[in-house]
Amino acid sequence: MAVGQQQKRFARRVEEIQPFHVVEVLQRAVALEAAGRDIVHLAAGEPDFATAAPIIAAGQASLGRGETYYSGAAGIPALREALSSFYATEYGLDIAPSRIMITPGASGALLLISALLADPGAGMLMTDPGYPCNRHFLRLVEGEGQLVPVAADTHYQLTEALVSQHWRDNTIGVLAASPANPTGTVLSRDELCGLSRAVRSRNGFLVVDEIYHGLSYGTDTPSVLEIDPDAFVINSFSKYFGMTGWRLGWLVAPEEAVAEMEKLAQNLFISMSTVAQYAALAGFEPRTREILDERREVFRQRRDFLLPAVRELGFTVHCEPQGAFYIYADASRFTDDSQAFCLRLLEEHGVALTPGVDFGHHRANETVRFSFTTSMDRLEVAVDRLAGVLRT
Repeated sequence: MAVGQQQKRFARRVEEIQPFHVVEVLQRAVALEAAGRDIVHLAAGEPDFATAAPIIAAGQASLGRGETYYSGAAGIPALREALSSFYATEYGLDIAPSRIMITPGASGALLLISALLADPGAGMLMTDPGYPCNRHFLRLVEGEGQLVPVAADTHYQLTEALVSQHWRDNTIGVLAASPANPTGTVLSRDELCGLSRAVRSRNGFLVVDEIYHGLSYGTDTPSVLEIDPDAFVINSFSKYFGMTGWRLGWLVAPEEAVAEMEKLAQNLFISMSTVAQYAALAGFEPRTREILDERREVFRQRRDFLLPAVRELGFTVHCEPQGAFYIYADASRFTDDSQAFCLRLLEEHGVALTPGVDFGHHRANETVRFSFTTSMDRLEVAVDRLAGVLRT
């Protein structure tokens, strides 16, 4: 830097948006593997199955037809119509295709909703622990995620009473998730009704992340749209449909919000991957659904193996995961520094976990997340390795 030249500063919002703490764990895992170490990955929030063959074939066929141009900012009509039929079949809901927008991943939907709803200084209530990007997207548009500490007594979910207790003068709504990351807990119809009542009585917005719908295990998982047709829903082709790298999601919005969101999408994204959209159409075919449902059963089997094993290792699991593919575990018996604990398990025993500090502040240093997105034999290896150190 030249003499007398001042250090340039980036926007303050960038300093206040935290990176994923698990990235340090993952980067170190990659380095250890490159050095010849065998690492069991229980940190990734990504299905380990490759995208189902019919979806891949549909994408290849789309390329063969030359469908490589921009789509409309709200997505191709065929996919919006397919999702409308999906809501009718899965939930008994009549959702007009015009209310459905295709987005570049669920992250794109979250960005659009944040930009639409939040003026500078506005806040939305959300759980602590919870998915960290929720609050970071709000910060990006100069809003704030208003974190509400939650625990096992509410299944780590917001309730009508908690919304009433924590609503502030600048609160504009609630952002919930069902099934939730990192806990895998599900909001029942009664609980969704309570949230809707609390938000409606304050003329606020209700947004529900439903990206793990389709991955629940013997538990009724209602959509908030069954209770509140004015709610905003975020969803994705990444989890149940297994299309993480295709970067495709969707949102459902009230009719009056769509034009404004489409305007935002035109400016922010222009359009989503056209090939990914045509590929996603195959996700609704009966044979593809059979494959995806078979994979859900594999996840259930992994959960049923790992959950008692984690408890036997000495962790406390206050709420059994009803959906998604995570176990959120109390590690306070072993540590009060979850980041250091996860790095030690990785370095010394070759097991990668996600530290609780990624998901908020409330007891974050005492918790870890196990992800059962690897094969059963690898889960068994991980348990054996952890047993060798944690039970001593």
